[in-house]
Amino acid sequence: MKSIADLPDTIPVFPLPGALLLPRSRLPLHIFEPRYLAMIEDCMKTPQRLIGMVQPNPRPGADTQLYAIGCAGRLSQFSETEDGRYMITLTGISRFRIRQEIDGFTPYRRCDVDWAGFDRDLGGGESDPGFDRAAFMKLLGRFFETRSLSADWSTLEDADDELLINSLAMLLEFEPEDKQALLEAPSLGTRRETLVTLIEFALRGGNAEEILQ
Repeated sequence: MKSIADLPDTIPVFPLPGALLLPRSRLPLHIFEPRYLAMIEDCMKTPQRLIGMVQPNPRPGADTQLYAIGCAGRLSQFSETEDGRYMITLTGISRFRIRQEIDGFTPYRRCDVDWAGFDRDLGGGESDPGFDRAAFMKLLGRFFETRSLSADWSTLEDADDELLINSLAMLLEFEPEDKQALLEAPSLGTRRETLVTLIEFALRGGNAEEILQ
């Protein structure tokens, strides 16, 4: 899938609060609900094997029950447990904008989607020329220490800019609204700036949603 033309107009979507998938990143998932087991089985029959990860929209009065922007991942790893559950990995392909949800006979949700505006997602890895890695790692160390989190610091130090920023955006625990802001960031530099803002606010004991609105 090297261009928008290779991507389907309709994909199954998996609404999961707080779960973030980004282009060229990997998201492991444990599938056990019957409707999503059916989704995986149907997905494996398609040539692209795409599933759209999208967050439910929790805000009262929202026009839709889903956020408008999600990220599609290709089903790249699959295994089945003895009791019929699936362990899968999605590899991020491209973000999308939901046009409309489709009424149908599948037990899972499907949407018509628009891939326009996310051409960069299908290219090579992004760089972040303005990234001050030393200052960022110092801030990250403070954040991990205050939350008693452990990390393989040598692996983090060796990771390239995109892998480091995107992995932290996906793994660190923030509110769904904050995760959505990280997803919708137009560039790696903007995502890094958003991540720094969230970490700094968390260290000050503030509500990151206040500054992102």
